[in-house]
Amino acid sequence: MRIAVLMGGVSREREISLRSGENVVKALKKLGHEVVPIDVKEDFFHVLPTLRQFDLIFIALHGKFGEDGTVQALLDWLGVPYTGSGVLASALCFDKLMTYRIVEKFVPVPEYTIVDRPTRNSPFGFPCVVKPRKEGSSIGVHICDDAEELERNLQMELKLYGEMILQRYVQGRELTVSVIEMDGELRVLPILELRPKRRFYDYIAKYTPKMTEFVLPAPLTEEEYRKVCESCLKAFKACECRGFARIDGILKDGTFYFLEINTIPGMTDLSDMPASARAAGMSFEDLIDAIVKTVKR
Repeated sequence: MRIAVLMGGVSREREISLRSGENVVKALKKLGHEVVPIDVKEDFFHVLPTLRQFDLIFIALHGKFGEDGTVQALLDWLGVPYTGSGVLASALCFDKLMTYRIVEKFVPVPEYTIVDRPTRNSPFGFPCVVKPRKEGSSIGVHICDDAEELERNLQMELKLYGEMILQRYVQGRELTVSVIEMDGELRVLPILELRPKRRFYDYIAKYTPKMTEFVLPAPLTEEEYRKVCESCLKAFKACECRGFARIDGILKDGTFYFLEINTIPGMTDLSDMPASARAAGMSFEDLIDAIVKTVKR
């Protein structure tokens, strides 16, 4: 096929998207496709009409515009098939508040509230977590140990985001679960346990070599494995995701607490989904081929 890979973008995750996109381009070429990489910048609307000439658009954009339903809406308007979830699921999953409101009906979610001004009060005690409603790669996420830290981090982040999620901190095992549709059925790839050398799996731990230990498959009991898979599939279906996604959460005392759904997981050399695919016996090219095959044309 003739495939365009959208990469780069205008979000704070631009650098990571370029790394994902480069890997995807190489894999698609190895698979025999004619591939055109497109670095999405502010002039993207001038490029948009040319996308009709492609058989498929592979979206390797992360963050705002690429992952929040905006580019998906434009591609729907053009009538061009693309990888990943559609407009509704993309917009929903990029907004953690709206995701929680849907998902909490089916799986446990740590208690949360929305704040739009600095405060020293946490209704969940300390430590607590503050995070942007709409952001990725753990950008803007802070664990606050006391009132001073909470107020300071909110003052800093509210200038950029306007409002933040304040959430109960759950200390447990960090798990990430990759889900992909293969042969018409949803398949859970081997569950990955993350053991970052920092306090949590933040931006530095995600994208710096040797800063996080990947345990694959995660050492879970049969019951824990079943519950985690069940929860992640419920969340995937509740948000009407399509094709593939990655679900992150915390396992504590046998309960899996949902944190977020990533509808366009990273495809860098250090990313989670490719690692889970390798544990399932899939090469990176196998994973990209499987993603391409999820698209209904």
